[in-house]
Amino acid sequence: MQPGTPSLLMKQAFLYSLKKSLPVLVSFIPVGLAYGILMQTSGYNWIWTAGTCVSVFAGSLQFLMVSFFAGGVSLLTVAAMALLLNSRHIFYGIPFIEKWRGYGPWKYFLIHALPDETFSLHIANDFDDGNERHKKYTYVFSAALVFLYWTISSVAGALIGRLIRFNTEGIDFALTALFIVILLEQLRGRDARIPALIALCSSLTCLVLLGPDRFILPSLMVTVALLLVLQQRRKEA
Repeated sequence: MQPGTPSLLMKQAFLYSLKKSLPVLVSFIPVGLAYGILMQTSGYNWIWTAGTCVSVFAGSLQFLMVSFFAGGVSLLTVAAMALLLNSRHIFYGIPFIEKWRGYGPWKYFLIHALPDETFSLHIANDFDDGNERHKKYTYVFSAALVFLYWTISSVAGALIGRLIRFNTEGIDFALTALFIVILLEQLRGRDARIPALIALCSSLTCLVLLGPDRFILPSLMVTVALLLVLQQRRKEA
């Protein structure tokens, strides 16, 4: 197999994506198990769990949907909450608009499979060779692996939930713990501290001014605006 062939590039991209995504797998195991168990104990079997993972693929919304299902919330309310809760994903796609434009049908999968963890992997990718095909394979494999990690761990949790019986109150905190771990990992880099500080100040300010039900989207807009200004000033410096 000669260097640069599609088969070799796919193998390299897969191994690279696997190595980079292993921390996500480790973090997804407890969170996915928690979600699956919560779904099972709420009366929804593993088929429902798999279906929500494939169609929704948004951990925070999926945890919230458990209470929606149990409480008989209307579809209109679910749609509105989904829009508000996942509105941050609008900003996630901005850096990849031009990069994925020529990816054909794969771009639709990449758009669907872009939760927080996959976005972090995409942003952290270090492409040394500049090979566009290698980049495409890496994006696809990273998204697919994260997608499989979440789905398999959630379904496993649902199957385990059929065998055990215990009080699941507070189990959804696993998702919050995951976000904290991701933040701490990002803070290990020097360049990540200023954006994190900007996001923290923006979130706290909007939380105080707008309340817990309305602060997410405005804080994201303010954060993105400030980061764009910061980036422009760095270019001019």
